[in-house]
Amino acid sequence: MTTLFMADLHLDDSRPQITTLFERFLAGEEARGADALYILGDLVEAWIGDDDDAELPRRIAAATRGLRDAGVPVYFMVGNRDFLLGEAYAQRAGMNLLADGTVHELYGRPTLLMHGDVLCTDDVAYQAVRQQVRNPAWQAQILAMPLDARRAFAAQARADSRAYTGSTAETIMDVNAEAVAGAMRATGVTRLIHGHTHRPAIHRFDLDSQPAERIVLGDWYEQGSVLRLRPDGVELQGLAPG
Repeated sequence: MTTLFMADLHLDDSRPQITTLFERFLAGEEARGADALYILGDLVEAWIGDDDDAELPRRIAAATRGLRDAGVPVYFMVGNRDFLLGEAYAQRAGMNLLADGTVHELYGRPTLLMHGDVLCTDDVAYQAVRQQVRNPAWQAQILAMPLDARRAFAAQARADSRAYTGSTAETIMDVNAEAVAGAMRATGVTRLIHGHTHRPAIHRFDLDSQPAERIVLGDWYEQGSVLRLRPDGVELQGLAPG
């Protein structure tokens, strides 16, 4: 009995070996024998809309749909890179969309699932941008643009993001401890799983005199990263490209 988690794959044509690693893992014995797979955001480096006719979205959909067709549920939560991914693509890819902040009971323990960016409350500039891009009117305006214009817009947004992260203190871009505690209290859980920060770790602490844990998923820029959650514990492990 194992449930698998991943996040922050940032799949992109510039790193084909990581896309191949993702496809191979989903087609492999471990994934096909899992109880479920959860992808908690930033599956791709940039998502320009469900109507994107590029090869990468087709390859991703084939991989996730193949896993679903093998009998393994695939759950997906948007992140800050793929917030425009919608129900149309999710259906093609065989994925069940989850709202950020969903609680699922996993092997008898309620678990809060988040992408993680909303917990980075010290990063005031980022939170302002997040509020703008999650506005349905703003999203509709972007999606009304031609595909080529959206690709150019996404490329500029990635460049701006790299410049911002390169000039901002890492501590500001990490989660805020009070935001974490507040989210866990509000949902009545003692376990949180999230991505976004690219700081894979299992943090164990006390929350209102109860043992609690916050599990941070790793990114897939140089290698893969998978969390295996079982009834008797958790294991966070890297995956080397072939």
